[in-house]
Amino acid sequence: MTFLVRTIAAAAVAALTVVLAPVAQATTIERVITPKGIEAWLVREPSVPLVAMEFAFRGGTAQDPADRSGLANMTASLLDEGAGDLDSRAFQQRLESKAIEFSVSAYRDALMGSLRTLTENRDEAFGLLKLALTAPRFDSEAVERIRADILAALRRDAMSPSELAGRKWWETAFPGHPYSRVNRGTLESVAAIQPADLKGYVGRVLARDNLKVGIVGNIDAATAARLVDDVFGSLPEKAQLTPVPQAAPADLGQRVQVDVDVPQSTLMLGGVGIARKDPDFVPAYVVNHILGGGSFSSRLYREVRENRGLAYGVSSSLVPLKSASLFFVSTATRADRVKDSMDVIEAEIRRMAESGPTAEELDQAKSYLKGSYALSFDTSIKIANQLVLIQLDDLGIDYIDRRNGLIEAVTLDDAKRVAKRLLSGKMLATVAGRPEAATAAAPAAAVPAPAVRAQ
Repeated sequence: MTFLVRTIAAAAVAALTVVLAPVAQATTIERVITPKGIEAWLVREPSVPLVAMEFAFRGGTAQDPADRSGLANMTASLLDEGAGDLDSRAFQQRLESKAIEFSVSAYRDALMGSLRTLTENRDEAFGLLKLALTAPRFDSEAVERIRADILAALRRDAMSPSELAGRKWWETAFPGHPYSRVNRGTLESVAAIQPADLKGYVGRVLARDNLKVGIVGNIDAATAARLVDDVFGSLPEKAQLTPVPQAAPADLGQRVQVDVDVPQSTLMLGGVGIARKDPDFVPAYVVNHILGGGSFSSRLYREVRENRGLAYGVSSSLVPLKSASLFFVSTATRADRVKDSMDVIEAEIRRMAESGPTAEELDQAKSYLKGSYALSFDTSIKIANQLVLIQLDDLGIDYIDRRNGLIEAVTLDDAKRVAKRLLSGKMLATVAGRPEAATAAAPAAAVPAPAVRAQ
C-alpha cells in the first residue's frame, strides 16, 4: 500500500469517529457475555464502517516490583513491538498497511489498551491484538530501543520542575508504598529490566479475571463475543496480583523543596480526597469544578491569574485511586512569586472550606458539568474508553443514564458540607525550583499523576 493510500485510510478512520457523536445523546449499552465467560460492553453503531475497542487490566504500575519500577510502562511500550512470528518492523508494517491503530499505556492501577480499525480490516486487527497480548516477543533490539527512549525521557525529567515536584510528592506521601514509585521508573530500575521481567509481568497481570472491555462500532453482539474470546480467551483465568494496601498520604502540613535551577517553579499541593464510590464524591466533583477544576471559570483561575497575574494557569482535581483517594492543586509561577501564589491558593481553599460555593456558582457548575458530558462521547474511542472506565470504577451499566441526575441532585447544603470535608485538612506541598522561591511557611500546590476516571 502506498504512503498516500495509507494516509487516506488513516484519515478515514479518524474522520468516521466524528459520526458517532450522536451516540452520546442516547447510548444503549449491551452487556455481552462470551462463551468463555468474558464480559464486554457494546455500543452498536452500524452506520459507519468502524470498530473501536478499549480494554484494561487491573494492576498497572502498582504491580511493579520495588527494584523494577517502570516495568509496567516498559511492558506497555513494547507490546506493539513484535509478536508471534512478526518482528517489530513486520508487526508495525501490518498495522500501518491496514490503518490499524493500537496502543497500550500504563497507569498506577491499570494497564489500558486501545484498538481502532475499519470494519473491513477487523479480523486482522483483532488477530494482531491477540498476538501482542498472548505472544509478545520482547526481542533484544526492540527492548534496547525502547529502553533508550525511556532513559532519555527520564534524563529530561531530571530538569523538569513539574516532574521533580510530582516525584517528590509521591515519594514523600507514600514512603514504601507502590504509589511512591515513578510510573516511568528510574535510571537504575529501567536499566535493570530484562526480557524475563517483561514476560513475567505479562504472565502475572494479563488475565481474564481483571479484564474490562468496551467496544463501539459496526459490530453485533455475536461477532463481538467471538472476537473477544479469540483475543482474550487464551489468557490465564486469574491474575497473580500483589495486594496493594490502602493508604493515606503522609507528612500532611509539611513542605518539601526540590532544588532545580530554572526560572519558573512548580507548586504542588495534595491531601486526602474522596473515594469514587463514596456518596460525597459527586458533590465533591461539583465543588472541585468551582474551586479549580473549571479552568477559566474557577475561583483559583480568577484569583491567581486574572486578578493578580501570578501564573498562566492553575487547577485542582480529585484523584480517586484504588488504594488511596487524593485531592490536588497545581500551578507554576516565577521564582519570586511563589510565596504570593501559595498565599492566594491557600486563602481560596480556606474560603471554600469555610463558606462553600454560592448558589449561583453551584447552578452554573451543575449546568456546565451536565452539558459538557456529551464531549466524553464525541468519538468512538472516547465512548469505548468511558465504557471501560465505568467498569473499572464499578459504577454500573446504567451510570451514563444516571450521571446527570446525580449532579442535578447536589444541593447547596450538600456542596457546603462536602467542601468543608474535602478542604479543611492539611496538605503536603512540594516546590520545585530555585531555593529562594520557597521561603514562606504556607503550603504549595500539587500536580496529580496521570489518572483516568469516569466523569
